[in-house]
Amino acid sequence: MDKNTVIGMLLMCAVIFGFMYCQSNNAKDAQQDNNKQAEKKENANPDTPKDTLTQEDWDKLSSLVAENNDSALVYEGVSVKQVGGKLTGTVKVGNSTLSIDSVNKNINAVDAVRKAISKFRSAQKFSGCLTGTNQNVTLKNDSLEIEISTKGGMISRATLNGYKAYHTQEDYKKDIGSIPDVELISPDNNSYSFILKNIDQSFDTKDFYFVPENQNDSSVTMSLVNLPNGAKWSIRYTLVKGTYLVKMEILQKNMDSFMHTNITNMEFHWEQKIQRQEAGKQFEERNSALYWKLHGDDEVDNLSENGEEKKSVNDKVKWISAKSQFFSTVLIANDCFNGKTDFQSIAYKDGEKDYDKYLKAIDINTSFNYSYSNAAPASFYFYFGPNRYDLLSSYDQFSKEEDLHLTRLVSLGWKLFRWINSGIIMPVFNWLCKTGWSMGIIILLLTILLKLALWPLTYKSYMSQAKMKILQPDIQAINEKYPNQEDAMKKQQKIMELYKQAGANPMGGCLPMLLQMPFLIAMFWFFPSSIDLRGQSFLWAPDLSAPDALISLPFSIPFLGDHLSIFCLLMTITNIAYTYVNMQSQSSSQMPGMKWMMYLMPVMFLVFFNTYAAGLSYYYFVSLLITIIQTFLTRLMVKEDKVRAVMAENAKKPKKKSGFMARLEEAQRRQQQALKEQQKRNGKRR
Repeated sequence: MDKNTVIGMLLMCAVIFGFMYCQSNNAKDAQQDNNKQAEKKENANPDTPKDTLTQEDWDKLSSLVAENNDSALVYEGVSVKQVGGKLTGTVKVGNSTLSIDSVNKNINAVDAVRKAISKFRSAQKFSGCLTGTNQNVTLKNDSLEIEISTKGGMISRATLNGYKAYHTQEDYKKDIGSIPDVELISPDNNSYSFILKNIDQSFDTKDFYFVPENQNDSSVTMSLVNLPNGAKWSIRYTLVKGTYLVKMEILQKNMDSFMHTNITNMEFHWEQKIQRQEAGKQFEERNSALYWKLHGDDEVDNLSENGEEKKSVNDKVKWISAKSQFFSTVLIANDCFNGKTDFQSIAYKDGEKDYDKYLKAIDINTSFNYSYSNAAPASFYFYFGPNRYDLLSSYDQFSKEEDLHLTRLVSLGWKLFRWINSGIIMPVFNWLCKTGWSMGIIILLLTILLKLALWPLTYKSYMSQAKMKILQPDIQAINEKYPNQEDAMKKQQKIMELYKQAGANPMGGCLPMLLQMPFLIAMFWFFPSSIDLRGQSFLWAPDLSAPDALISLPFSIPFLGDHLSIFCLLMTITNIAYTYVNMQSQSSSQMPGMKWMMYLMPVMFLVFFNTYAAGLSYYYFVSLLITIIQTFLTRLMVKEDKVRAVMAENAKKPKKKSGFMARLEEAQRRQQQALKEQQKRNGKRR
């Protein structure tokens, strides 16, 4: 292995290490994120309410009960009515129930009554929808099952049929029937609402109880029916047959009879805790974030995968997504979200409550155009499903105006690597998957095909190494002939002439390796993002999309983690063997300081790849084995005496001097002349 090959490998390693560094948490940023989160929690504590209800509070409560035609005013534990001109009722706080007369004895009861007063006053003519019973309506098809809550009229649960939630290594040992399906959202981690408000009125759907209407297996209309003048406001949900899509439509009737005419926008507020689904938590954390796409833009933006980040966008937003490693929840607007959209994401930190359950807490505030006179003012699509490239690509049909670019939710790397993955690797991989063989065999075949495709570059690199090895004695002789610094230009010129005569290229070993590097990095992205590997076992690895953490450590090591991956260990051992094989072709006197670095790199790879997908480590392990075999086969095929004969024939052929070489020689000549003149001037001064 010559100098240029070593440089090429160092460049490759530098790019890969830099790449992985961008994926890892920065300690300083993490500390800042913790400080910001702590500060937010401190500022999030509401002011302590006054300890008693004032006369003004009692007057407001009496007025609201009267406006409710003396019917009971009920809201979250507060139940008040008026009998004989006197307020009566109860307030339930925790396990205690107090009469309305003794509410001032409990500060929490006071707060509950004030909250009820505030909600009824702001809801005004919608106040009849503040009471009801929380029930769930279930819709399902072959791919998806959702539950819709009558409280808030929102989708409260979404379960994917056929995808299992592997939270720990122990889950792989269970019977597959006992492992729950992937649940993207649940009442504990997801909430969204539509909000209409002006100076004196607030309409927030999360506070209201809806009534299910027109229900069947795939569709239901959730309606607010206790409205004046026969008005109705509804959200209709429809499962799109054979897909992971849910169409959500806002419907209304007679709303113009009491809505303020100055309301032209409806706000939308969405909160979600991105739930863990994988056993490989560290890599899942690096691939979960809040994503969105602007209307008419080909790029997709996202908040940081690490720590806390906020961002405001003043352009039209087409879709918003809570993305994890293999699954996403996406809200697609048929029109667009307009005005200002505020995004926020907070990563759960080790040691925090629910750290083992959730990855990120996201918060979105946005709005869209609304007209009280329009029977169907807005519609959306919810996508609850896997990050599968071909599936997401097929959903672009639901937007006639523009390409949705939902495939960007599949992490395939930067533009060049994404093109290699989507245009070359994925078609071949999908073709191999049709054979029905195990994923371990498919990865092996994919690796062999890739190595065969890159064989011409590998062969050219080895031929360049063979020529450079043969020229080493001649280069050493030139170095000994021109040992002085002032002869450096002349020495370089002689070496270049030697290369030219022999038909050798000093960059011949480096460039082919650099040309292979995009494929190596593309595969670095492909395997951890391929959902086809999820839950697929091979040999001792229960899941090729997660680390094969079969060796547990009694402590955790930074970057390495608290386990050892078997495939990663095999990759490291094979990498050391490959380094040794290459070092044999290098002279003992050439770059002795680089040798220990070459042996250190496989150990560094062990540290960084230990928490990555077993499929990725398995691929690199097989790739290195094939490379070692190729090296030995090439050495058998390439005979030094034949290479010497070819080089001798090349030396006899007349060489046409290129324009570059002519300019280089002219520059060298001028530099030598200038050096001689400087030496003469220095001699005269003495």
